[in-house]
Parts: sequence; C-alpha cells; structure tokens
Amino acid sequence: MELRSIQYFVQVADEGSITRTADKIGIAQPALTRHIKQLEAELGTQLLMRLPRGVRLTTSGRDFLDHARTIMLEVSRASEHVRGKTQAPRGTVVMGTSPTLAPLLLPGCVARARQQCPSVTLKVVEGFSPQLLDALLTGRLDLAVMTNPPRTTALALTPLCSEPLMVLSPPGARGTRHAFSLAELGATPLIITVGLRTLVEQQLAAFGVGLRVEAEVNSVEAIRRLLISGIGMTIMPVSAFHDEIRIGRLAAYPIEDANLHRILILARPVAETRSAAIEEIEHIVRGEMASLIQAGIFRMPAGGPAASGRQRASPTTGNSKHHARRRAPAAGR
Repeated sequence: MELRSIQYFVQVADEGSITRTADKIGIAQPALTRHIKQLEAELGTQLLMRLPRGVRLTTSGRDFLDHARTIMLEVSRASEHVRGKTQAPRGTVVMGTSPTLAPLLLPGCVARARQQCPSVTLKVVEGFSPQLLDALLTGRLDLAVMTNPPRTTALALTPLCSEPLMVLSPPGARGTRHAFSLAELGATPLIITVGLRTLVEQQLAAFGVGLRVEAEVNSVEAIRRLLISGIGMTIMPVSAFHDEIRIGRLAAYPIEDANLHRILILARPVAETRSAAIEEIEHIVRGEMASLIQAGIFRMPAGGPAASGRQRASPTTGNSKHHARRRAPAAGR
C-alpha cells in the first residue's frame, strides 16, 4: 500500500470526482484510477461507487477515509518533527479565539511564544464560533479555541475544559437569593452577546425555556462596564468576569436544574499540512490553557458573592461529567 495511493484516495474523496482530482493534481485520469483500484484490491473491498457524474464513498470508503486522513497527518507530523530538529520554527500562525477568552488566553500565549519561538509571528483574530468555524474551513485560520464547533471530518477537535455559565448582576440585586430558577431566568431582562445568546438558548430549549433579551451587545467590555455601573444583568462564562466576582464588584448566580456550560475546544483543519510553527503555537495554547485551569480561572472564586462553588470547570477529554439533574445539550458559540 503506497502513501501516494492513500493521498490520491483522500483527494478524490474530498473532490467527489476522479476527473476533477486528476486535473487538479496534474495526473492522467487512467493513472489515478489505477491507484484507486490497486488500493481497493489490497483492501479487498470497494471504496468508491462510480456515478454518472463523479464518485461517492461506500461504507467501507467512509471508514477507510478516517484512517487515511490520520495516516497522512502522522506522516506530515513526522516530517515536520524531523525538519524542526534542524531548523527553528518560523513563519506566521493565525489563531482565532472568542472575545470572552482572548483577554485571558493571549497574554500568556504571547509571552510564551516570544520566549519559545521568537521567529514565529502570532496573528490573533477574535470572533464568535460561527465566524471562527468559517475561517478555519476556508483556510484563513491555522487553529482556533472555540465553543463546541460542530463535528466534521474537516476539523480535528481537542476538548480543553468545561466551564459553567452564570447569571451576572450588580451586587445586591437579588437580596439573599443565591440562584435563579428556570422560570426566573426566562423572565429576567438580559444584556447578552449574540454568541452567548445562541449557546444558552440551545441549551435551554430542552427545558422549554427562552430568554428575555433586553439588548444584544457584542462587546464583553461594554457589558462589564454596564453591570459595574449598576445597569442590567447578563449570562457569561465564569472566567470572563472572574476578578469582578472574586472582589465582590459583581455577583454570580447559577441556574437551578440546568447545567448551563460551555466546552472550550481547540480546533484545527485536518487536511492542512501543519508547519513546525503551527505545532509550536498549538503546544503553547495547550500549556497556557492548562495553567489557567490550574489557577481556577474557569470555576467560581472561593467566597464569591453568590458562593456556589459547586459548579466547577474541569479539564475534559470529550466525555465531560456534569452534575445537573438534567443535562442540556451543549452546542453554541
């Protein structure tokens, strides 16, 4: 089984056509067809169903495609690793992240990159998950830390941590009450970003509850200033307003009977050949996220005004354990 045949198979699967693939990679169509047939003969099964226009993967073809992508990725990694031993990483890496995470993640990432790979230029793009997803799929981003992107064979997804979403308000806005019921949440006017609105509404749909949105404001800093000035309430990840909660400038409240949360995921295109620079930045991002998790940034500060520290953020490997009586579906921005 030749690596070249495996690579050709992946390209044909992505194009959906032997003819278009042959034109794209500059090989004669009969030669490309022979590679695919040799691969099928070696595996003892049909991988592609020939159609009047193009080809379609068989069940065996879909199974083998996952393995083929992994093989090509590992070969690329091995090549980059060997080359990286003799040459320091260099170039530009474009990374995406959400507005709520950027202020927490970027200072450490930039400092680590400056020290560990000074020849690498890190370019950062802020955006909500749909924007980051589109940028990843169209090649405008090399990697991104985002919230629950949809599963797709085009992206490699690595869960980093799960974090509770809380209702934030000026101190004393709720007296001695320390949590929101679902009914109270649905009746509370909120100032919220469009990304978090989508995330929360998707999770609340399982409970038949909607949000009462007073204003959509796509600036986390503007929402912070509004709340500190005593204006309005919002729903945010704990980490976004962690310092304000810790010193008592804002109060944070969990939602009863619903484990509202986000899962932060490192996403990168599978098909792209990753350079040593991208590998290094990915390693730095993982390390910085681990440091933030260890520092408790993604969980309620001890002694916060609505001290419910029961909702804790934790590292996740894709099978996160949540302790709500009913788990809402996690999907969002």
